[in-house]
Amino acid sequence: MPLIPEEPQIHESAQGPRATPASGRTAPTPRPVPGPRPAAHPRPGRPGPLRPSPPVQRTPRDVAVARPEPSGPAPVAAAPAAAAPQIQLIPASAEGALDAAEEAVDLLLDTGRAPGEVLVITTGEQHPWAAHELSFGEASYWAQHDAGDDVFYADAAVASRAASRPVVVVAVNGGPAAVAAETLPLAHARAGSLLIVCGDPQQINSVLGTGV
Repeated sequence: MPLIPEEPQIHESAQGPRATPASGRTAPTPRPVPGPRPAAHPRPGRPGPLRPSPPVQRTPRDVAVARPEPSGPAPVAAAPAAAAPQIQLIPASAEGALDAAEEAVDLLLDTGRAPGEVLVITTGEQHPWAAHELSFGEASYWAQHDAGDDVFYADAAVASRAASRPVVVVAVNGGPAAVAAETLPLAHARAGSLLIVCGDPQQINSVLGTGV
């Protein structure tokens, strides 16, 4: 059998890199060393990375001072009491009280009071206007009261039904003393700013407790 000569073995040098690769391969290109990656471009439709804003230095005026809140409910201010109406007394006898009341009403209207601001109450005989209007029925009579555009006259028996008005004039023109004692406090409550009483001063003072 013929002997195949052995191929000579080539020993690589232990010093230095190869000049050429074995088996006819080309040497791989050295890869670059990876450095810091650049910031990724934001995708369409998505916001990019938010950068934290630098801290803002606030002056003492910009810093809100926290105040402790009251532990209990806030105190409610008391409403001022309604001022009591002024009281004027016109001395008159029982027979002349109605005429004195008429003169007081005329003076009020002459000084600028509107007729609808005045209510007249009698303790004895009805005022002629009231007697005349009641002859047409109570509905018509009280309709004029509700309209509030003219002086309204009422006797003590129906005075409690009358509404308050800025000025109330009382003619103590007779009737039992008990009627006057009930009518004067009622008139005082109905008067908004002024109560005028025509009658006996001693009787009026004893009921209202005034020194007028």
